[in-house]
Amino acid sequence: MKKFIKEFLKGIIKENPTFVLLLGLCPTLAVSTSLQNGIGMGIAATFVLLGSNIIISLIRNFIPERIRIPCYIVVIATFVTITELVMKAYSPALNRALGIYVPLIVVNCIVLGRAEAYASKATVINSLFDGIGMGVGFILALLLISGIRELLGAGKIFGYTLFKGFQPAYVLGHRAVAWFF
Repeated sequence: MKKFIKEFLKGIIKENPTFVLLLGLCPTLAVSTSLQNGIGMGIAATFVLLGSNIIISLIRNFIPERIRIPCYIVVIATFVTITELVMKAYSPALNRALGIYVPLIVVNCIVLGRAEAYASKATVINSLFDGIGMGVGFILALLLISGIRELLGAGKIFGYTLFKGFQPAYVLGHRAVAWFF
């Protein structure tokens, strides 16, 4: 059990995909304008990571070396398609907010990198814990970044105003630039 906890925690601390490995920065910066978007993208990426890690670990010995990357992309694309269809059906507003970044999970370095670097060489159970840990690490990074951005950009968290009379950071910045010139 200790081995599985270690596998899980490395995605949160030692190998955090966003803060340590600097992967997934494009969707992180693009969708992290609110906590709701950050949570949605984090859950979507975690589902894809978890599913693709498990399947790739299961089929790794049957895939010829020459076509392993295209096979991984097909597996990842399958989970992304499932994610996108479920999101369109049950959370259309979130799907619209995340836009093109949900389909782009297919080529996200976090997912493809974990498939190539870890799931293709590890057991199913280790790949499962790796996927969960990397996903939770990505969610925590998104929560931190989107929380700061939502607070500074709107003075709100989850739509609740925290400061009366708050001036968003971009308005202050615009005034400072206008004053300077």
